Amino acid sequence: MTEDLPRQRVLNFLDVFYSGDIEGALDRCSDDVEFFANAPVDILPHMGHRHGKAEVREMWKTVHSRYSNMRHQVSMIVAEGDKVAANIRVFFRKRSNNRMVQFDIATFYTIKQGRISQIREIMDTFDLVEQVLERDVAAILTGEKAEEI
Repeated sequence: MTEDLPRQRVLNFLDVFYSGDIEGALDRCSDDVEFFANAPVDILPHMGHRHGKAEVREMWKTVHSRYSNMRHQVSMIVAEGDKVAANIRVFFRKRSNNRMVQFDIATFYTIKQGRISQIREIMDTFDLVEQVLERDVAAILTGEKAEEI
């Protein structure tokens, strides 16, 4: 039963976070929580590296201010000791124009003393940037005729 506890902690965290409860999500994190996601921060300033609840709170506030109706689907979750890995499909509705952004992320969590102490996200940022900017970035880079996204 205790071997399932880290897995369940992450599932509970995800439910709370995607419901919009930032403080509830932070309650499930250690004070020195570390978040890291590779991303072009000039386009996605809420990504990158954050350390501590205050920095993570501000990042999550930015995410929730830009997107509404956030939801997720966990297609796979694996736990081994204090490490948990999840493959998650997320759906964010842009507040600016109601357009849906959807992408997959591989997220890796470390649990320390019952709280999430590290979050590491890996995603296809090229696809995400195209959806956020609503532009065919590949066409822009290659000089080809851009398709409507």
